[in-house]
Amino acid sequence: MTHHHIALIPGDGIGAEVLPSARQVLEAVGARHGIGFSYTSYDWSCERYVREGAMMPVDGLDQLRDKDAILLGAVGHPGVPDHVSLWGLLIPIRRGFRQYVNLRPVRVFEGVESPVRGAVAGEVELVVVRENVEGEYSEIGGRLNRGFPEEMAVQESVFTRAGVTRVLDYAFGLAGRRGGRLTSATKSNGIVHTLPFWDELVAERGAAHPEVAWDQEHIDALAAKLVLAPARFDVVVASNLFGDILSDLAAAVAGSIGIAPAANLNPERDFPSMFEPVHGSAPDIAGRNVANPVGSIWSAAMMLDHLGHPEAARDVTDAIAAVFATTDERTPDLGGSATTTEFTEKLLELL
Repeated sequence: MTHHHIALIPGDGIGAEVLPSARQVLEAVGARHGIGFSYTSYDWSCERYVREGAMMPVDGLDQLRDKDAILLGAVGHPGVPDHVSLWGLLIPIRRGFRQYVNLRPVRVFEGVESPVRGAVAGEVELVVVRENVEGEYSEIGGRLNRGFPEEMAVQESVFTRAGVTRVLDYAFGLAGRRGGRLTSATKSNGIVHTLPFWDELVAERGAAHPEVAWDQEHIDALAAKLVLAPARFDVVVASNLFGDILSDLAAAVAGSIGIAPAANLNPERDFPSMFEPVHGSAPDIAGRNVANPVGSIWSAAMMLDHLGHPEAARDVTDAIAAVFATTDERTPDLGGSATTTEFTEKLLELL
């Protein structure tokens, strides 16, 4: 039996409700495929921040370093500013463990109605590859003259050749294994330095991947086309900010952000990778057992694939598809009345 040690970070709000569903699914599919799991759980959260003044301890990364992967629920609470919770937990993990690829698959499932007329099951199945550790989300900048009329804020974007090239190579490689199509998100007509540099590197890496047909779209036009013709896209690669926005938009096209998964990958496997649903902590529904667990369960499937178990991962995604295609089990975000527990039980039954 193969064994993996997984770090669990339930986090805040519905994170603590959807993570147990993912764990149940892992145990079930693991039993079938000869995969064993052990878990170490961490209470790192906004609640901890309020109690102790930090989202996680100073040696947090050292505590995670020897784990095979990290499975996270959700982070955020109205009483703690979002930039505090994000920069106190997720971003230090992403950057400290060089998780420079943020992978977000998007799929329209049979039985899940998309709000977009042209989004049809079997036709829309794309993936957004987001640069995850630099770009627009840099730490360079500051505030000056606080409280005075001339108060100002400066935020610098950072695009390095090494950082952009490595995420592009990952995206082109993924496109080569899929449909052979890649779209690059840019805004080089308006942003005069960083995005022309991005475009140059896309062209450079595209020449090194002749098996992939690629094009580029300005981010505003691309956002419109993702809604008007989502089936035309396969792999979309984007900077940190653009990828963040596009993946949420694409998840909405698929029917609900509640079903969207994400992987923060260190492709070289020098450090553990982290897997999390795209949805937030949803404090308005926390504690009611109505959260959609699919984003967390699908993230766990992505973790299985990353750990070298593609067949087990496929069993999980097939079970998700089967629930939607053959049953009426739906959580409220998809127009149903099933609880988190009821949906998970139905998925486990089909699995």
